[in-house]
Amino acid sequence: MVLSDTTAALDWLMDKSLVLGYTKIGPALRRSWWPADPTTGALAGRHVLVTGASGGLGLATARGVARLGAVVHLTGRDAARLETARAQLQDELPAATVEVHVSDVSDLAGTAAFARDLAARLPRLHALVHNAGVMPPRRTTTAEGHELTYATHVLGPQVLTYGLRESLAGGRVVLVTSGGAYGQRLAADDPEFTEGEYSGVTAYARTKRMQLVLTRLWARDLAADGIGVHAMHPGWADTPGITDSIPRFAALTRPLLRDADSGADTAVWLAATTDALGTGGFWHDRRRRPTHYAPVGVETPQQVARFWDGVRAAAGVPAPTA
Repeated sequence: MVLSDTTAALDWLMDKSLVLGYTKIGPALRRSWWPADPTTGALAGRHVLVTGASGGLGLATARGVARLGAVVHLTGRDAARLETARAQLQDELPAATVEVHVSDVSDLAGTAAFARDLAARLPRLHALVHNAGVMPPRRTTTAEGHELTYATHVLGPQVLTYGLRESLAGGRVVLVTSGGAYGQRLAADDPEFTEGEYSGVTAYARTKRMQLVLTRLWARDLAADGIGVHAMHPGWADTPGITDSIPRFAALTRPLLRDADSGADTAVWLAATTDALGTGGFWHDRRRRPTHYAPVGVETPQQVARFWDGVRAAAGVPAPTA
């Protein structure tokens, strides 16, 4: 959708001001000019997998695609929470088909096995939404030896996406990232956060920057299979990701926080729209956004290459080139 010069300027100002663009003010104003909603039944009979779907943005995303007719697959670490989420969805949407899969995306071997099993029985997957996220208060490593946020936000999604590559042919991949990525440069030489004083908030934002770089790399690599890849950020939403992890910020901004459905809107739209989106985009409120707040600290091709080599080596897929 082409905006008028005045509307485009207002949209740009809202995006740069953060408060106007990231809070519930953003969709309240932008709804008058953003692209049309997907049609009723747009995803009828199509399978959509949402990670981290037992609550917050993941559950809201699952609700959104279920309303459009999708067969929804929920993944998460906690079986009880997943069952609660399924019951909630089917109570709200009795006609919805919802399946749950207990799978911890930070467990790379387990994620690879899950992908193999799902691909074997699901030859066509319309969309994969990477929503699972963590923000540990101290540096934590997985049983496989990877820093937890890096494993959850980068390595696990790498394993899952490539494990489902054949099923996703002609489909879409959506990475739910964060505006916090704007505050970080690509940590190509220390992706596991072994240097300096560890901060969960910083680790989260660093890996969200990595997800923006992954989006472009996946888009290039998966284009031959007709897979569209996009990242989006939800703005500031009233979900456990904010209220539990950064409670002081949540307390200060609560009157302006979006609800979960508003935060998930763009992820649902990216999964369902028939608009020509291309691939490799970074989106917020149904509009492409720049990947850097200002043209400083932009990653170099050499940094991107080192990062990509490291991800492929740690995740094992696709195999690093000789």
